[in-house]
Amino acid sequence: MSLHIEILPAANGSQRVVLSGRLDTHTYEDLDEKLAPLLSRNLHSLVLDLAALEYISSAGIRSIFKARKALGGHGGKVLVVNPQAQIQKVFDVVKAVPMNEIFSSTAEADAYLDAMQRKVLQGDEED
Repeated sequence: MSLHIEILPAANGSQRVVLSGRLDTHTYEDLDEKLAPLLSRNLHSLVLDLAALEYISSAGIRSIFKARKALGGHGGKVLVVNPQAQIQKVFDVVKAVPMNEIFSSTAEADAYLDAMQRKVLQGDEED
């Protein structure tokens, strides 16, 4: 099986990418290639929706880590939403993605992003 990557329109400094299929040694380069132009932007967050991702290998974990490192360089975050149980188990075992960056739904991730943006705006108002 292959990997399908859908890049949704960016909104408010956040970019959502939907992955389906398998993220493994045969497909991780496709993800790296598609994410490269996104990671060169000044994004606040990259949201990876994994609802339809069936399998992830260490190569896939490495791609997510690479994205986290690129965005972290300017204070951005990679958020993972909707991981299936088997994918969540991999994250739990390798601890590649901090637990506060994994969300059970897109709505939960959106609420987190909204709160984060409100916090920044409130900080600006206090200055």
